[in-house]
Amino acid sequence: MSHNTFGHLFRVTTWGESHGPALGCVVDGCPPGLSLTAEDIQVWLNRRKPGGSKFVTQRQEPDAVRILSGVFSDDRTTGQVTTGTPISLMIENMDQRSKDYSEIARAFRPGHADHAYFAKYGVRDYRGGGRSSARETAARVAGGAVARKILGDGVRIRAALVQMGPHLIDRSRWDWDQCEQNPFWCPDAQTAALWEDYLDGVRKAGSSIGAVVEVVAEGVPAGWGAPLYGKLDAELAGALMSINAAKGVEIGAGFDAATLSGEDNADQMRMGPDGPVFGSNHAGGVLGGISTGQAVVARVAFKPTSSILSPRQTVNEDGQEVDLRTKGRHDPCVGIRAVPVVEAMTACVLADAFLRHRGQTGGGAFVPGGQGRV
Repeated sequence: MSHNTFGHLFRVTTWGESHGPALGCVVDGCPPGLSLTAEDIQVWLNRRKPGGSKFVTQRQEPDAVRILSGVFSDDRTTGQVTTGTPISLMIENMDQRSKDYSEIARAFRPGHADHAYFAKYGVRDYRGGGRSSARETAARVAGGAVARKILGDGVRIRAALVQMGPHLIDRSRWDWDQCEQNPFWCPDAQTAALWEDYLDGVRKAGSSIGAVVEVVAEGVPAGWGAPLYGKLDAELAGALMSINAAKGVEIGAGFDAATLSGEDNADQMRMGPDGPVFGSNHAGGVLGGISTGQAVVARVAFKPTSSILSPRQTVNEDGQEVDLRTKGRHDPCVGIRAVPVVEAMTACVLADAFLRHRGQTGGGAFVPGGQGRV
């Protein structure tokens, strides 16, 4: 039984630990003939890698990816292309400091998966959490880069940090271009400036804070997903909830839908030149588990990083009560580097949904880059 693989036709298996020699993933189900180079993947990994600012962990990892299989190039191909066989991707760990965790070798860090892993397996890798570390998400981003190749330019997936602690963005100032201009992937420049002072105080105090990431996938055609147990929103929610530190997911209006009347919640339609035009998108682009043609919208709530300097009460493997403060290099707000991870998981779900839709309903011959979508 394996629980390290997600997806159906487009399947991603991640492997590796935080302080092991390397980590990576195996992508299976990628169609042949897609142009794919290490540079195509690296551009997305660079968005997630640590050490990019004072607001994230200072672990210095280049996160340089190597493609070990599943691609080919000769005089008959236009550059390096996928072969249709499993694509193995590897990222070496270069800056482990395992000694930082020597004091917690037998103590369970509160808020971490230490106790749960030990209760299940009877053994755990205490060095950075091993398999439970958010370091594993680098492999997800690599897999998401392959998924984007399948989707092509027709589907655009972007995520942003929309809340840090109690501080929300002003949606009237939303500007996607601003996400590239600040260290928080925040679409509101004024709120991003407020967050700088706020998070600097949290960081200097040795504490942490939670956050909310919103993802928007535009260009998803109507028809992806399936009832009842293959719902697109259910698959997306499951994928997003699998990200480290995720504690809640909502699609479209989400929990706010509980406050709306039936009149307000229904996304009314009128005919446009190319089909139905919706007056709103409370459904988040999915109805009955099937995409409507509107933007697919989801939000993910991330808990505060559990590794903090304040002493916390806990127990150790011998059942003794101890006080513990966690050393090491940690993100004061895990939501920042979660932004590219949320994008990657969304890409993987949508690529899988596209391939499953094509397999069930037809949709013509596959054209590299997703041009064969229906």
